[in-house]
Amino acid sequence: MALNLDQKKEVVADASAAVAGAQVIVIAENKGLEVGDVTRLRAQAREQGVYLRVLKNTLARRAVAGTPFEGLAKEMTGPLLYGMSADPVSAAKVIQDFAKGNDKLVIRGGALANYVMDAEGVKALASMPSREQLLATLLGTMQAPIAKFVQTLNEVPGKFVRTVAALRDEREKQSA
Repeated sequence: MALNLDQKKEVVADASAAVAGAQVIVIAENKGLEVGDVTRLRAQAREQGVYLRVLKNTLARRAVAGTPFEGLAKEMTGPLLYGMSADPVSAAKVIQDFAKGNDKLVIRGGALANYVMDAEGVKALASMPSREQLLATLLGTMQAPIAKFVQTLNEVPGKFVRTVAALRDEREKQSA
């Protein structure tokens, strides 16, 4: 079904808004994907906060024009699926995980701001931990010295209490 000019403008505006909030764009060739597979992929993407859409390449090129992702425009040929996310890892991870189980989805490339990646770059990006995992690791690293310090401070009165309890038990044995 062909889109009229107003519909095309609406699609470009929607895609441009997604590009403006994205830190990564991943493109994958979706030749031969069944509707059920695409539906499952979209559900997984929605759970991870990934904007996933099949766009006409000319409309996608207009959406990235004048943005840090403009270098990706020359890769936009053929039937493509576009994944965009504010988290630099989640779009790559969702599409890579789905592509592992479905050989009809082929990752073609992607882009970070002002950096175009090939398929191997996207796979490397997908193998990185997510933002939440990195923040949890950082928090654990920052919290470890404080927890150890508190544990050390707590050990002094604990040792004193155990010593007094041992003396009490020994005196009860002697008096009995």
